[in-house]
Amino acid sequence: MNAEDTLPVAAPAKPDINKLIVREALSWLWVILAFLFITGTIVQARVIPSGSMERTLLVGDHLLMSRFGYEAELPMTPLHMRLWREPHRQQIIVFRAPLPGTPDYIKRLIGLPGDELEIREGVVSINGKPLQEPYRADPPNPTDNYGPVTVPAGEYFMMGDNRDDSYDSRYWGFVPRDNIIGTPIMVYMSIDAPEETWNPGHIRDRMMTYASIFFHPSIVRWRRIFKLF
Repeated sequence: MNAEDTLPVAAPAKPDINKLIVREALSWLWVILAFLFITGTIVQARVIPSGSMERTLLVGDHLLMSRFGYEAELPMTPLHMRLWREPHRQQIIVFRAPLPGTPDYIKRLIGLPGDELEIREGVVSINGKPLQEPYRADPPNPTDNYGPVTVPAGEYFMMGDNRDDSYDSRYWGFVPRDNIIGTPIMVYMSIDAPEETWNPGHIRDRMMTYASIFFHPSIVRWRRIFKLF
């Protein structure tokens, strides 16, 4: 075969850098939008920073919280919208505390709109009937008295299961329906560590606690993992 008969070999096409950058940016944009949609409307992770819900929830319990049907929000903004679901009595609820500059709270819903609620010697009565509360951490406290009050329309009365260590509606009043965010569905991790570890701003303490699991796995409450509500 003569050299003149040899077909020229086409040089490989150079990738269009601009198209690659746009394609990669669009891929990450979809990931970010999906993340914002999921955390804003379906599920969020939360951690318990105090003992107000013991023994139901322990300090260091890491929860998955369902927002589905309760509220939709645009993460990292104050924009949120109430959805169609309504909470029910004795359900555990995550809500924005009706106090300026306070992190979200998690309590049990005790009083519904229109209820007449009274606490006498630690026993809660709703519309004149004692409320059965098997989830409480301790027996009723004889010094705990409140009311009677009528829960206003569109608002709720919240209390912690650990009544003697719970800052709740007995002290700061009712919770508007628009403040309700969701309800826990599962404990996905539970770590035995001091309360301050889980308070806002203690990022370094949290990271050190997570790292210490590899050296001290006994700080994990393994039996609580995958606990459902």
